[in-house]
Amino acid sequence: MNRMFKRLVVSGLVLSIVGTTSLVIDQQQTTVHAASKSTSKNLIVLIGDGMGPAQVAATRYYQQYVKGQKHLNLDPYYVGQATTYADRGEEAGVIVSGIVTDSASAGTAFATGHKTYNAGISVSNEDVSKPFASVIEAAEHSGKATGLVTTARITHATPAVYASHVRSRDNESAIASQYLTSGVDVLFGGGLNFFVTKDEKGKRTDKNILPDFEAKGYKVVKNAKDLKAISSKNSKVLGLFGSSHIDYVPDRTADTPSLATMTSKAIEILSADKNGFAMMIEGGRIDHAGHANDLPTLVQEALDFDAAFKVVLDFAKKDGNTSIVVTADHETGGLSLSRDDIYEVNIDLWNKQKHSSENIAKALAGATTIADIKTIVSGNTWITDLSDEEAQVILDGDGSSYKREGAYNAVISKRLLVGWSGHGHSAVDVGVWAYGPIADKVKGQIDNTQIAIASATSIGVDLNKVTTDLQSKYLYPKFKMSEAKEVLVPAKSLITALGGTYTSSNGKAKLSFQKNTIEIDLSTNSTKWNGTAASYKAEVDKETLYLPLAAFTKLTGKKLQWDTLSERILLK
Repeated sequence: MNRMFKRLVVSGLVLSIVGTTSLVIDQQQTTVHAASKSTSKNLIVLIGDGMGPAQVAATRYYQQYVKGQKHLNLDPYYVGQATTYADRGEEAGVIVSGIVTDSASAGTAFATGHKTYNAGISVSNEDVSKPFASVIEAAEHSGKATGLVTTARITHATPAVYASHVRSRDNESAIASQYLTSGVDVLFGGGLNFFVTKDEKGKRTDKNILPDFEAKGYKVVKNAKDLKAISSKNSKVLGLFGSSHIDYVPDRTADTPSLATMTSKAIEILSADKNGFAMMIEGGRIDHAGHANDLPTLVQEALDFDAAFKVVLDFAKKDGNTSIVVTADHETGGLSLSRDDIYEVNIDLWNKQKHSSENIAKALAGATTIADIKTIVSGNTWITDLSDEEAQVILDGDGSSYKREGAYNAVISKRLLVGWSGHGHSAVDVGVWAYGPIADKVKGQIDNTQIAIASATSIGVDLNKVTTDLQSKYLYPKFKMSEAKEVLVPAKSLITALGGTYTSSNGKAKLSFQKNTIEIDLSTNSTKWNGTAASYKAEVDKETLYLPLAAFTKLTGKKLQWDTLSERILLK
């Protein structure tokens, strides 16, 4: 059977689509251009995580019909839409097209100007990945103040792509440690768990790194009161306002700052730098409410994000030298505003839920009877007439990882007359909004990589230069651990990355670097060093040859050091 093959050009990228399931991105034709002249002193990027077109529309309708406000603060600044697809990759051993992105790959695109695989944090899509510099790192390199602000964990994918590099977004302890050397001045979000040890009810297995931040001049704050007390004289601040993500808007107490409050304080600190600043602000929990299918909470999170945008806009209008760009990494949940062939939405009920579904998930999990479910639902909503059938649906769970919380939201959504395609991401395009000189660079239908290119150009920073510097210091290989606890790395990919050669024929492989060689008999996995039997243990896994990192150190004469926490090779 012939396979259909097409080539499309989108924003300078060549897409090869094979059949209906395979998407390959040719990045040879994508260039992240160095900027020669800035158009703005400051740059502010805002990301509404999971905020697709339906999420924006729902929030606007809520403002109009419940709050009596015709527009969102964002609305007048809409300039176009962006594609969100990632590189082809592998998930749970299965090759995926990348058409549906995650936050790591989408974030890498709009932070660095390069596509990568889902889960990759600002690294290339290779067996031995190379780091890509972000616009925040380039701004830091140019002498500007920098900041990251989010309602998610500060170590979560979207902030992480701007100031760290790991093969897997799940390596949040490494992301936290890399922030320490990133130079980023302001870090606000949740995620305290990844800065403290398991003995301190955290996640780290090595040590508490908060003293390390303090030793570098960071003021550490953990609540709204202490954040408010920070002055612009504190040029470095680490704000951690939750063990994990910051509480949803309907669940917050006075101890928890809003996104607008964090944004205002970050701008106050960063704008004191005479060289200007670059920062990223994320409404991270729009996405989480979408995953849970919790529409009332999602709308409140989107309004929180829109209020932060107003803070940024007011600053930019007064400052007169700031570029703002707003987008989303992807849509979450497949939200539809109507359902069941009913031409209506019960928008008057969208503000009748007291707390998020996450807030009552533990109570739902502990329920044993239909009566228990009815009590929990009536205590959190307007619903006093929950039927036995609806209660049983919740008691049974929805079959997903959200279990009874997911089933609760399914019942609530049906009453609200909204629908969801599932608990994951979708591949729809997302909106782009902009203010200032950057607006002309992101108009119309663009690819999300254009956000990074326009961001760098707007403040005159060179992504290529900083990327070259990073790639001279680090490599990020796929790796295995041998039975002897040695790090094994892909032989062909690593020797090529180090400037050597790899050949294979007649059941033998040969690695060469200048006058040195390592030969491997692929039938026995035995090795030879310059023709003499060697003790290096080779392994073949899924047709990929692995060798100990120590073999490459001897072969190249380079000091290759393994960074266990960040799972990378230090080249210098």
